[in-house]
Amino acid sequence: MIHTAIAAALLLAAAQPALAQDGHVNHAAHGHQHAAFASDRIHVAVEGQGPDVIFIPGLSSSPAVWQGAVDHLNGAYRVHRIHVQGFAGAPAEGNATGPVAAPVAEEIARYIREQGLTKPAVVGHSMGGTMGMMLAARHSDLVGKLMVVDMIPFMGAMFGPPGTTAESVVPVADQVVTAQSTSPREQYLTQARAAVTGMIRTEAARPGPLNDVETSDQQVSAAAFRELIVTDLRPELSRITAPVEVLYVKFNDPRMTDAITDAIYQMSFATLPGAKLKRIDDSAHFIMLDQPAAFYGDLDAFLAK
Repeated sequence: MIHTAIAAALLLAAAQPALAQDGHVNHAAHGHQHAAFASDRIHVAVEGQGPDVIFIPGLSSSPAVWQGAVDHLNGAYRVHRIHVQGFAGAPAEGNATGPVAAPVAEEIARYIREQGLTKPAVVGHSMGGTMGMMLAARHSDLVGKLMVVDMIPFMGAMFGPPGTTAESVVPVADQVVTAQSTSPREQYLTQARAAVTGMIRTEAARPGPLNDVETSDQQVSAAAFRELIVTDLRPELSRITAPVEVLYVKFNDPRMTDAITDAIYQMSFATLPGAKLKRIDDSAHFIMLDQPAAFYGDLDAFLAK
């Protein structure tokens, strides 16, 4: 079994909200408009002109996590940033009960169709990466290319011994969601605040996430995290026809070496042999905040292909 410290880090990472490059959320200052798309699962901010790029944030995260990347692209692309209902100040609405990631991925597919987007690039961080993989595997005709930022296709593998399956990890997932959903609010927030330090190395970028986690719906976050644990996308990866790039960081445990991390990612994506896997060093979970220059360089190359 992967060391419990790794599982704990993943659990805390799921409570991580997103933030603007300066560590503060500012939804109004950047002049974006919301797409005319009726949904009780998501709403979408759109800005810029050119080829379409969809950015999906992670669990309990705000679209502001991508602000630095949007600024870097400097209007050369038409950017669509997904805001999941229930996260970072958005009312839960359709995500109030049941799964979150899978139905949100379906809503993004509907968004692509109804907005007439042609093979957009999709970039997803953490749980956003999971939704990106769902989208590319289940709607391969809609995705032009996919970038997954620090996420594996079966997170449940981290919560059990070798050979763990989506079915066998259900009891653990149930324990996790019960603990998260029933935890007193202040206790829940205390754990999330502590996790910010481990998930974002850049100290100046940490204050903003506290606002997002405090304004995310605890029940929606807990349910979504359970869904991540019991969702195994490895059998579906072979359906992906779009080019895929995966950026990742070394697991946040001193006993987990670069080589072990590399091996875990290689095994995790073995059913998608064409995927390009790249480790980003000196970064925690939010690569785009800890190593923006490296991330922007990879993003530029990814979008230019």
